[in-house]
Amino acid sequence: MGSAARWWLVAAMVVATFVGSGAAWAGAPTDQLRGRIDRVLKVLEGELKQEGRSEERRVAIRKIADETFDFREISQRSLARHWQSRTPGERDEFVQLFSGVLERAYIGQIEQYSGSEKVQYVGETLDRHQAVVRTRIATKAGTEVPVDYRLHRVGEQWLVYDVAIEGISLVSNYRAQFDRIIRSSSYKQLADKLKAKKDEAREADGAVVKRASTQK
Repeated sequence: MGSAARWWLVAAMVVATFVGSGAAWAGAPTDQLRGRIDRVLKVLEGELKQEGRSEERRVAIRKIADETFDFREISQRSLARHWQSRTPGERDEFVQLFSGVLERAYIGQIEQYSGSEKVQYVGETLDRHQAVVRTRIATKAGTEVPVDYRLHRVGEQWLVYDVAIEGISLVSNYRAQFDRIIRSSSYKQLADKLKAKKDEAREADGAVVKRASTQK
């Protein structure tokens, strides 16, 4: 399963977690994750679900995603050893570009969520400032998929910095891709690819807004 497919599954699981069955673990990491998921569901099921309000809906979901995921930590871990050789400006640019790619994939797939996936909490492991929230997802096909959320504590907040699906880390998946591009070409090539994705997304969003305006 490629990175895009795994991120789709993460998006579906993040929404599914709140509506799933099973015991509700009382630890702070799980509680905070559930609270944010509750807010996502309210956005998807409330007034913003109307077709003409897609832009407002995406802004609302993006805000919750920013409060759920530590995109800077995800970016640093995904770039791995190549992070150290980047300038402060390059690091900031990479975080902005990569988080944009992840957010757009996350939001786009969440909007397609059908509500049929079910989740069971398996447990929570807490080790000072790090935690793992373990879940098991029952898919529409009748299979079960283990999904582990890895979080770290930032102040009073628990933020997701990685997700492991069937034991395979999302960060590790991207790290391998980024390392391959940089070693075979350059960091600039990687940045250019991310910028191209950003431009493509901007054009697609513009088309959606234009289509929605013509339907009013």
